Parts: sequence; structure tokens; C-alpha cells
Amino acid sequence: MDNQALLDDLSLEKSAKERFGVALDVDSVIVRRVDVGQSAYATLFLSSKKQLYCYIDGPTKLLLSDIKKIVARMGLKAELFFPPRGHHTYFDDIGRAKFREVFPGRRDVHDDDIVFYRTLAPYSPALILVSEVKGGVVYQADHDARGGWRPAAKFTYRRIKTS
Repeated sequence: MDNQALLDDLSLEKSAKERFGVALDVDSVIVRRVDVGQSAYATLFLSSKKQLYCYIDGPTKLLLSDIKKIVARMGLKAELFFPPRGHHTYFDDIGRAKFREVFPGRRDVHDDDIVFYRTLAPYSPALILVSEVKGGVVYQADHDARGGWRPAAKFTYRRIKTS
């Protein structure tokens, strides 16, 4: 492993701890800084506990809906979208605020009402716990490829839930 890769791994660990409150050790990187949009990139890695994470970042402001779309197009199935550190109800709070902007007179707001509005929460950078790689292939954005996405790596992963 070269020095740049080691520094990238350390900055991933630091960012996960500082921004999301998640202490993790990068064990191995599946894909590093692949394009996943106009100006967004993703790093897919296994932690020392053999859990698969996806870290998405870039200079543009992304919403939770953008991140969900990117994760799906990469061929991943998300288990958990980590909220910013210390703000466990971040997506719900933003969803309720956006809902109230659209419907200022409604007082009884339920979780079912804000499902769409949660996706409007700003979410960049993003840290996602991945439960599965669909079809054993991770994709990256490529504007020259048919459909705009091409295989970046072959990797089989499925998280088995235990009680």
C-alpha cells in the first residue's frame, strides 16, 4: 500500500469519527474514489469487523435522495444511512421542517407524512452501512458507457443478520 492510500484510509477513519460518531478501522478498500456523479466520488471499504461501508463525498451539496439514488446505481443495498454526529433524528427533523413549509396549517405530523420530505435533507458527505452488493458487481459512473454506469469491481457481499 502506498502512502497516499494510507492517508486516504486515515482520513476516512477520522471523518467517520468526527462527522458521524462512528469509530471504525479501514481493513481493505474495494474501490477508492470512483466517480458516482458529476462531481461526487465514493469509496467502498470493509472495516476490521468485516462490515461494508460506502463513503460518498464531493464539492457539490447532495441530498439524501441523491445519495439513495447513487447507492442503488452502484449496485449496493443500504442498511443504514448514518446521520451527522450527535443528531440522531437529523433526517426526521429536516423532514418535519420541510413538511411544515409546504403545509403550515397541519399540526399532527406523522412519520408516514414525512417519508418524502426526509429525502430533502442535505447529506454530504455521506456514510452508509451496506447490507448487500447486488449481483456481485460494484458500478461507477461513466458518461461514455451505455446507461451511464460501468463495472468498477467484482465483489460479493451479503450481511447476515444475527439476533
